[in-house]
Amino acid sequence: MSLLVFGSAVADLLFRMDRLPREGETLLGEAGAPLPGGKGLNQAIAAARDGAAVRFAGCVGTDANGSMLHGALDAAGVDTTLLAATGAGPSGLACVMVDAEGRNQIAVSPGANLQAGAVSCLPGETVLMQMEVRVEENLRQLRLARDAGAHAILNLAPALAFPRDALAALRLLVLNETEAAWLAAHLGCGTGAIALRAATSTDVAVTLAERGAEAATTEGLIQAGPFAVRVADTVGAGDAWCGVLAASLGRGLPLQAAMRRANAAAALACTRPGAAIAMPDAAQTDALLG
Repeated sequence: MSLLVFGSAVADLLFRMDRLPREGETLLGEAGAPLPGGKGLNQAIAAARDGAAVRFAGCVGTDANGSMLHGALDAAGVDTTLLAATGAGPSGLACVMVDAEGRNQIAVSPGANLQAGAVSCLPGETVLMQMEVRVEENLRQLRLARDAGAHAILNLAPALAFPRDALAALRLLVLNETEAAWLAAHLGCGTGAIALRAATSTDVAVTLAERGAEAATTEGLIQAGPFAVRVADTVGAGDAWCGVLAASLGRGLPLQAAMRRANAAAALACTRPGAAIAMPDAAQTDALLG
């Protein structure tokens, strides 16, 4: 079954630093050429490398970064028929600062991603969305998915307001701990997956970094343990998790097995610098799973 990723494509300008700057502080770092990134692109490439047939819908500029982003998707085997290009503004751009311990701070200028438009879905298709495009277009994409009989997954990253009735229409809501805390405060509930599921009326998965992940469904709490690795940086780890999870669910894996595979892929992504370029292939994930 195919996977449609509707979301962002962003050129990452990666700065390597001894430590991350404090408020009002300027530090020197080392940067290279822009790299492919953006939550949508990262997740699409992660899913494609895990063996899924992936279509990507989004928007880039007609600039050099747009060509680079388009080429990265093509090289990963992602279908880019639905990737639009606009001359009305630049491609999205991110400043990614990574310290010696692999921790990061990221600022994103959405650019052309704000012109991305929802697209038609295939019956039974898995549709994966994030929050680096207009919320209105995500809502339209969700309606199109529901009308087509597709299954929508939303990664609420970055954490932004999303109507509660729309959350209830999802197959799965994916959050990290920071996003879970934000949504819990917004909804007036606890931060755990079970409390969030009760508040949203949809299945919820929460990634817990080095502690693995948990999910709450009608059958109760599901947990998947972590994989110990040497961390180069954590940029893109959450996107590896979402992309591989969506690919696994699209292949019919049960949620717990899909979460375990996603944990392995995210761990491998942490062992390499960068985002899209760090996504593992299926054989590498299989090897870690044993």
